Amino acid sequence: MEQKLNNNSGNLKNIKIPQGKLGILTPGMGAVATTLYAGVEAIKLGLAKPIGSYTQMGKLRLGKRSEKRYKKVKDLVPLASLDQIVFGGWDLFPENAYEAATKAKVLDQQLLQNQSIKESLSKISPMSAVFDNSYVKNLNGPNVKKYKNKMEAAELLRQDIKDFIKKNNLDRAVMVWCASTEVYNPIKPVHSSLESFEEGLRNNDPDISPSQIYTYAAIKERVPYVNGSPNVSVEIPAIQELAKEMRVPISGSDFKTGQTLMKTIVAPGLRHRLLGVAGWYSTNILGNRDGEVLDDPGSFRSKEVSKTGVLEDILSKEDYPELYGDLYHLVKINYYPPKGDNKEGWDNIDIFGWLGAPMQIKINFLCRDSILAAPVALDLALFSDLAMRADMHGIQEWLSFYLKAPMVGPGLRAENDLSIQLLKLENTLRFFTNEEIINHLGLVHYGVAEE
Repeated sequence: MEQKLNNNSGNLKNIKIPQGKLGILTPGMGAVATTLYAGVEAIKLGLAKPIGSYTQMGKLRLGKRSEKRYKKVKDLVPLASLDQIVFGGWDLFPENAYEAATKAKVLDQQLLQNQSIKESLSKISPMSAVFDNSYVKNLNGPNVKKYKNKMEAAELLRQDIKDFIKKNNLDRAVMVWCASTEVYNPIKPVHSSLESFEEGLRNNDPDISPSQIYTYAAIKERVPYVNGSPNVSVEIPAIQELAKEMRVPISGSDFKTGQTLMKTIVAPGLRHRLLGVAGWYSTNILGNRDGEVLDDPGSFRSKEVSKTGVLEDILSKEDYPELYGDLYHLVKINYYPPKGDNKEGWDNIDIFGWLGAPMQIKINFLCRDSILAAPVALDLALFSDLAMRADMHGIQEWLSFYLKAPMVGPGLRAENDLSIQLLKLENTLRFFTNEEIINHLGLVHYGVAEE
């Protein structure tokens, strides 16, 4: 069965109705993944609300303001329902999802003791992971695959995907990276083309990371892939070439949750008001597994690149040299075990205004990383599935709203202003349903048609 995608351009094919079950596969079954799993189960049971999820709670204005016509996102476009979702994943630690969630200490233990939730999570045992300690130096675990070369590792993952789909009688699947941040691994010659990458897999090239192997395996199985970390995976030309060849949506990178979310809210406001910024000091303290991993300088470098790039794009030295030409931006992350998943982000912002007068802004965001990340992961999974059913393959720039380092096409500049990202997301959904694209001009009083 298909539902027609009513659009004037004819560029997109019909959107297939989300029949059957949708598998959401997560490399990594730690705090973020298990918070997602348990949260969806709790929402299905009516024990909680899907707070933070745009697909579940968001409303969209349609047509002119005078029409006062709004519709929930999940009623506007054909998204998979929560009842259709089946979770699975890989992890280097063997604990099932219930045991992992209990250990992560993110969710209320009383919620986890609900019999239905406990039973559902206990049934989700991790598949053995493709893991390389040289890419995540502060972790080691027993639940890892053995293979002769990286192509064989990819084939093992592909078989895992096939087996998971068959075992759970799934119609389709998506993959969302929820595992640890790897050591910074910029694009190398082996990543330059699909041919060179596949040769590198066969030759066990050290510049091919585990996350790149997962990405390759997913796309080869025509499973949409979301990079929820700063790892360099969907960003490489070889993977983008494969995504186009297999007609699979890809998106990334790095879930936009705590401190960076604040930056994409505050920084655009400063720029729009043409206020100068002399310096922006950011530090984080966190004590979960993510903090432990980021205590390694190599993994921290990956995170540093994604976290600093946002601000440098919004507060562009090239566009506004008088305001941001001397901007000093520093990012720190400190591992502090007592914090657990309750991350604390401090920002000291030195700004200047009229006649160069100095001012300061200070932000202390006491957030919970996995609580913020879980609804982002859910939305990205559901929208990626929608994109697949709409035959929107390759880079999904319209999902930049959720990501620290959003991907764009060659030669394009990423947009990191959260409000503009949301407008792009909303207009894409309007486009899907042949609704008028809204530009907020508001020129009705001047004899021009209202937006």
